[in-house]
Amino acid sequence: MGMRSRHQKAFGLRCYPAGHRSVTLLLWSLAALVVVVNFHLLIIHKEEDESMSTHEIRRSIMRELEAVEEEKLKLSPPRSRRNPRAVRRKGERKPPTIVDEFLDESSAVHDMFFPELNMAVDPINGGNDSMYLYYPGRVWLDTDGKPIQAHGGGVLYDKKTKTYFWYGENKDGKTYKTHSKGADRVDIVGVSCYSSKDLWTWKNEGVVLRGEEKNVTHDLHKSNVLERPKVIYNDRTGKYVMWMHIDDANYTKASVGVAVSDSPTGLFTYLYSKRPHDCESRDMTIFKDDDGKAYLIYSSEDNSELHIGPLTDDYLDVTDDMRRFLIAQHREAPALFKHEGTYYMVTSGCTGWAPNTALAHAATSVMGPWETLGNPCVGGNEVFRSTTFFSQSTFVLPVPGLPGSFIFMADRWNPSDLRDSRYVWLPLTIGGVPDEAADYSFMFPLWSRVSIYWHKRWRLPDGWRDS
Repeated sequence: MGMRSRHQKAFGLRCYPAGHRSVTLLLWSLAALVVVVNFHLLIIHKEEDESMSTHEIRRSIMRELEAVEEEKLKLSPPRSRRNPRAVRRKGERKPPTIVDEFLDESSAVHDMFFPELNMAVDPINGGNDSMYLYYPGRVWLDTDGKPIQAHGGGVLYDKKTKTYFWYGENKDGKTYKTHSKGADRVDIVGVSCYSSKDLWTWKNEGVVLRGEEKNVTHDLHKSNVLERPKVIYNDRTGKYVMWMHIDDANYTKASVGVAVSDSPTGLFTYLYSKRPHDCESRDMTIFKDDDGKAYLIYSSEDNSELHIGPLTDDYLDVTDDMRRFLIAQHREAPALFKHEGTYYMVTSGCTGWAPNTALAHAATSVMGPWETLGNPCVGGNEVFRSTTFFSQSTFVLPVPGLPGSFIFMADRWNPSDLRDSRYVWLPLTIGGVPDEAADYSFMFPLWSRVSIYWHKRWRLPDGWRDS
């Protein structure tokens, strides 16, 4: 008995410290769990605060870009240039519209929309107060101090060099008509290229696709037409591929042209021209989707409708697949872009060099069906909105780091002196309810409104380049 009692006591003494350690371990485990839970809640709260802070910052940025800026036009009534005797005999003619005055190089309205060279945007000599400010309609100088010549163009972001390349028509030549009823034109100089890291300071990389001086049978002979060049990069082939509108002086050829280069700064080698899908092609653009597939979009059938079709895998030709859309609506100057799985497009009417009302369109599939959302222009005044701020769409560029924010690129054509045509870059955002019902239903579409905001001057928000 005594032996058993001693063993039991000894056993009890051995077990007590173990139980004590278990309790201690349990208490420390509970304490650690409390610390972990609190730390986790702290992280979640911090992330929520950061998310709210980021959201507020973005909303603040968007409020600045989406500010509705009104514009007043102080115009004197246009004076009749007709002989007083002719007026008495035939009566007064209908007074010219503001668009007529805009196109008349001798009018005060024209001067208002084409400010003098001494008001140019000069990134090199402009001073700190004008840094990164866009002034729609002013002359825009490159790093050599010369006006940028990149009309009807588009911008490619090259991931290899982390550089933006702006391609467009070089119209640095004399404006003339081939005959009395012909369109105002400039001989083909070629396609210019400019490079930039900040979308504001542009270095001239030269003419990367040159016009042909001597061979009159060549598509690029100076007497022909080269318009709306766009460049995309083919990840499979490593080639930079340029598509453009190729025509003769009377716009009867109505074709596309294709060129290719190993470098974004060329020189590009011209390959050929053709009528895609055996159809007329005038104003056009190309679009590269997230999956690497690329598409050609062009005005056809005397500009009465738009066509869209995929390119081949090497981007050097079209496939046989094609869809017609916006039939009998007479739209041109397509600029296609994508946001959160929805495809959007801005187009213009067909009025030659004269400005007209833009329309925005949307589709859940790039091949359509496409529906019209209405006029995307916001601010300015009724005349500004009905003329796309006296410009015509050419490209829509996504702004990195600002989802739903884009730069709307347009040309303000000066038909009397095409080399002096100007650039209108404005903020474009996606959000809100469209103004008009969809074409093919009695309901408003589910996608958001496209809005292009007028500003006399504006800048991209600080920090977007770090995105």
